[in-house]
Amino acid sequence: MAESLPEHERILQEIESTDTACVGPTLRSVYDDQPNAHQRFMEKLDACIRNHDREIEKMCNFHHQGFVDAITELLKVRADAEKLKVQVTDTNRRLQDAGKEVIAQTEEIIRCRIQQRNITTVVEKLQLCLPVLEMYSKLKEQMKVKRYYSALKTMEQLENMYLPRVSQYRFCQIMIENLPKLREEIKEISMSDLKDFLESIRKHSDKIGETAMKQAQQQKTFNTALQKQNNVNYGRNMYAINGRVPEPKYEITSKRTLEEEDEHEEEVLTAHDLVDFSPVYRCLHIYSVLGDGETFENYYRKQRRKQARLVLQPQSSMHETVEGYRRYFSQIVGFFVVEDHILHVTQGLVTRAYTDELWNMALSKIIAVLRTHSSYCTDPDLVLELKNLIVVFADTLQGYGFPVNRLFDLLFEIRDQYNETLLKKWAGLFRDIFEADNYSPIPVANEEEYKIVISKFPFQDPELDKQSFPKKLPMSQSVPQIYIQVKEFIYASLKFSESLHRSSTEIDDMLRKSTNLLLTRTLSSCLQNLIKKPHIGLTELVQIIINTTHLEQACKYLEDFITNITNISQETVHTARLYGLSTFKDARHAAEGEIYTKLNQKIDEFIQLADYDWTMSESAGRASGYLMDLINFLRSTFQVFTHLPGKVAQTACMSACQHLSTSLMQMLLDSELKQISMGAVQQFNLDVIQCECLQVVYYTNGRWREQ
Repeated sequence: MAESLPEHERILQEIESTDTACVGPTLRSVYDDQPNAHQRFMEKLDACIRNHDREIEKMCNFHHQGFVDAITELLKVRADAEKLKVQVTDTNRRLQDAGKEVIAQTEEIIRCRIQQRNITTVVEKLQLCLPVLEMYSKLKEQMKVKRYYSALKTMEQLENMYLPRVSQYRFCQIMIENLPKLREEIKEISMSDLKDFLESIRKHSDKIGETAMKQAQQQKTFNTALQKQNNVNYGRNMYAINGRVPEPKYEITSKRTLEEEDEHEEEVLTAHDLVDFSPVYRCLHIYSVLGDGETFENYYRKQRRKQARLVLQPQSSMHETVEGYRRYFSQIVGFFVVEDHILHVTQGLVTRAYTDELWNMALSKIIAVLRTHSSYCTDPDLVLELKNLIVVFADTLQGYGFPVNRLFDLLFEIRDQYNETLLKKWAGLFRDIFEADNYSPIPVANEEEYKIVISKFPFQDPELDKQSFPKKLPMSQSVPQIYIQVKEFIYASLKFSESLHRSSTEIDDMLRKSTNLLLTRTLSSCLQNLIKKPHIGLTELVQIIINTTHLEQACKYLEDFITNITNISQETVHTARLYGLSTFKDARHAAEGEIYTKLNQKIDEFIQLADYDWTMSESAGRASGYLMDLINFLRSTFQVFTHLPGKVAQTACMSACQHLSTSLMQMLLDSELKQISMGAVQQFNLDVIQCECLQVVYYTNGRWREQ
């Protein structure tokens, strides 16, 4: 019991000192204590309450008199307070009445101040927004007039400088949302312009290339004329007499030509003037600004590669006309002129490595195409035109920095083909000349006709010059015609060698080799075929031998002719010789052999007419008719042989006599002949005697004799 009392006092102290929210655990400890602890706690609590009541009562008693005094004082003040309230209320009423006008004016001032502040704010905001609106209006105007690069710059200024200042406004958000759309629109429009540009240059590349090739050709002509003029001036300065040299007529003409070409060049637009490259520049700048420069470069190169393949694809009938080749070359030149311009005026759109790669690919295709299509050309004039086009094509592209050595190597292959076409053409000309020839000496009635023949063919014969007119030249009409055609062939072959950037020695070698082919293959073949023709008789064969002799003698003049063209001396170590000597010797030997053969065949024809009666009792007293005809034929034939070289004529005569003798002997020794009468022997003897009386014409000791 004594122990529980301090515990109850502690609980009461906690209840008095702690917060009301924490009383619960304290009270719970009362119920968790010993039995009857609640009753004892209540008793203790009542005692505590009575104790506090006594203290409160003591305190109230102590302060009661002061409270009474305070109430008394308040009652006194109450009346004064009511008077003061009435006075304050009256003063307030009068003040409110007096301040109504002031309040109204004050409110008006406040309203004006607010309006002024709002106006100032609006002006400030408008001044802030006005540049944005002006820039956006400028952007719209630039889009309208298609100044897309400037429009992109304006967009960039809007985004970086102007729009951030007014980003809180709704119209600003609309602008921000529209800018990416405008950029895409610009990209699409610029790409569309680029596609139109690519399509345009694809269609007009031939015109661009034609203009570039024409200018390159004019420049080359101008440089050549200028070089000739400088050479003339140098020669005049070297050989001036007394300080004055008259100006040659051709020099005046050359100057006039140069002046006319200068004026013409001023009028002609360049290849670059024919193309508007602004879509490329614009598209490149736009994609560069948008950060898609690499995408644009890849697209441009890809499209140009496709166009290159289309340009390099030839038409199937290109080889039929020179216009087909010209259009093909013009398209290629136009393509690479554009690429070269893009290379030099843009940075990185195309590179030198790219253009070199593209050119190497194109060059391989061009060479393959030219090899294929040129092989179909059978007209030498067309091949020559093709060569000239290739030279102009190569010179043009070389002027733009593209290597063209492989094209000139190709020209050497085409040169061989050109020579083949020339050989075929001249083979036809030679055949026509041989067909039209009468195979008789050329008659000249007077000095004028003689000079005409001599001007065509280098003929010299002092003995013939001493004879009076009219007279005959030993060769037939085909000789000067063949000689002229050989010179024409040399000229034609020389045309192909021009502008190939080769030395005079190389050109001289080419001319001599092609001329050798003409002589040893074409002319030799035509002569051999002519000799073998059935309608060519002994007279024609004799004339052919004479003709080949004179053509052989003219070979040295052909060599001099080539030397005069190339200015390469024949004494040069590497100078080739003409093989005409062997050609004409072979033809002459073939003609000689054909003479022997035909003469023997003719003798056999007469022998076959022999009709001996081997049983006749006596001879007819004269030679047989067939034999007389044969002898007359041989006499006339041997007379023709007087125009042949001595050895040839003598060999032919002896061969004919031997063949006749052999034929007569075989007639006697025929196995079918069983018996011969004395009359037949006498008749045969008369025929042999007649043969012995045959006068054989042969050449000995510098003159013709009969035997």
